[in-house]
Amino acid sequence: MSTGPVGGGGDNLKYALLVGAAFVGGITYAVITIRGDQERHMKRIAEISSRKQKSATKQPATQLHAEPHAAESTKMEALPEPKSVAPPSPEDSSPPAEVAAPGAETAFPSESAEPPAADSKPVSPTLPSHAPYLLIGGGTASFAAARSIRARDPGAKVLIVTDEADLPYMRPPLSKELWFSDDPSVTETLRFKQWNGKERSIYFQPPSFYIDPEDLNSAENGGVAVLTSRKVVHMDVRGNKVKLDDDTEISYDKCLIATGGVPRNLQVIERAGEEVMKRTTLFRKIEDFKSLDKVSRNMKSITIIGGGFLGSELACALGRRSSESELEVIQMFPEKGNMGKVLPEYLSNWTTENVKKEGVKVITEALVKTVSYKDDKLEIKLKDGRLVKTDHIVAAVGLEPNVDLAKSAGLEVDSDFGGYRVNAELQARSNIWVAGDAACFYDIRLGRRRVEHHDHAVVSGRLAGENMTGASKPYWHQSMFWSDLGPDVGYEAIGIVDSSLPTVGVFAKATARDTPKAATEESGTGIRSESETEDTASSAVASTTPAPPVEHKDKYGKGVIFYLRDKVVVGIILWNVFNRMPIARKIIKDGEEHADLNEVAKLFNIHED
Repeated sequence: MSTGPVGGGGDNLKYALLVGAAFVGGITYAVITIRGDQERHMKRIAEISSRKQKSATKQPATQLHAEPHAAESTKMEALPEPKSVAPPSPEDSSPPAEVAAPGAETAFPSESAEPPAADSKPVSPTLPSHAPYLLIGGGTASFAAARSIRARDPGAKVLIVTDEADLPYMRPPLSKELWFSDDPSVTETLRFKQWNGKERSIYFQPPSFYIDPEDLNSAENGGVAVLTSRKVVHMDVRGNKVKLDDDTEISYDKCLIATGGVPRNLQVIERAGEEVMKRTTLFRKIEDFKSLDKVSRNMKSITIIGGGFLGSELACALGRRSSESELEVIQMFPEKGNMGKVLPEYLSNWTTENVKKEGVKVITEALVKTVSYKDDKLEIKLKDGRLVKTDHIVAAVGLEPNVDLAKSAGLEVDSDFGGYRVNAELQARSNIWVAGDAACFYDIRLGRRRVEHHDHAVVSGRLAGENMTGASKPYWHQSMFWSDLGPDVGYEAIGIVDSSLPTVGVFAKATARDTPKAATEESGTGIRSESETEDTASSAVASTTPAPPVEHKDKYGKGVIFYLRDKVVVGIILWNVFNRMPIARKIIKDGEEHADLNEVAKLFNIHED
């Protein structure tokens, strides 16, 4: 017998009708909403298409072009992006593979890269108001960071802001290979033959690699955009935004400062007046290369002040050119010989003699007292009374790290080395990293340092990019640098190479293979650090060949120079010895005392023919 209430069936019927009506109403609402969304979507697509068709008729000089999809990028020989590797455990003291070995994949330009059209006219783009990854500076460190970010975050939207008018490019050829080109249009093409005979551009990638800044926010797959001829003048760290020199504001999630440095000048030149300054080159950028090239073809005399890497490279380059013209090339510096602050005195003197053989008049122990302009000539008066007359001056007296943003950003500048102080992960503050010349970092072996070399810019930029995407990796890498005094004499160095330190040099007789040109021909690479691998160091075997007696010891054909601090090797120069840098890196990393450095030198096989 049923115990349910009378009339329950009628209530159930009403409930079912109500549910059914609600269901039908929901379906109707969903259909209307979807149709509305589709209409709005189609309108949006039409607007974007119309905008791109309009922008296609423009040729902006302050922005670049769309990054191609993967299938297209392979046709341009685009550099592969670095693979991410899990960070090492605290017990593992070995450097991460991708940090220890700066490979060609990230460090060097595509051979197909071309400069932007020379006749393009500036057009003010509609700038994005927000960039998830903002990179300040358009040099090697920034480019390496951009590639690293995109490798770990394939959909990342990266905006590079640079005050230069050019796309990211590498600087070393500006004082090296470009000067030895036999192409009369090299200042326009900016393509050159490496010592191994292969041709390439100084640009890391062609314009088509990049995306327009105005399209960055709407790019479905992200990309890298470069905003040229714009300078960041203020940072609001709390608000995560920056202000450009035209008062445009751009906010960011993560920011990299890679502002590099600016060439120093002598105060006596700065005080000498406009006529002297107009005839003085501070060599750093593409425009400086073009300007000095023109000067060297139209003037009768050029004087280079500075005996370091840049000054000596330019002296040799211009000296070679003087053999084909009536150009007089003079180099002066306060030291007793070329690269006197780096090389031991005997090797510095030997280098000076070789620079003279290139057609350069070298004036040593030269301290500039005054510079003036008289009778269409620059007059350089030295403190010892000597007077040098010339048409043009190149001041190659060092680099000042660009720390203009330190005050507004509240970032600490190192009082000893200059540059922004960063931690082991290259971080200066929350969401702010620094890489390249402007970074003052802590070296776990050699203490706090600031390095101004290409290899350091590559590796620090790449690591900063990884850490901006959450890698949290420390900077373990011992960066190297190289310098060539033409195709026949060159060296590679690592660590602290300071001529004030005790040194031990082990030399052997050089062969035809012991030149920068021969080394690049054998390795197939144009930039020697491209071929570095950490694995080489672990498999190195000392040569069993006894050291032969070296004839003409004053010639120092090839060898290894060890720099010591507290009896421990802290720096190494490989003099006309190439592709052995991983071995040098391991010696410094081990930090051990060595009873006989002649035995250590055998690791480099310098006595093998």
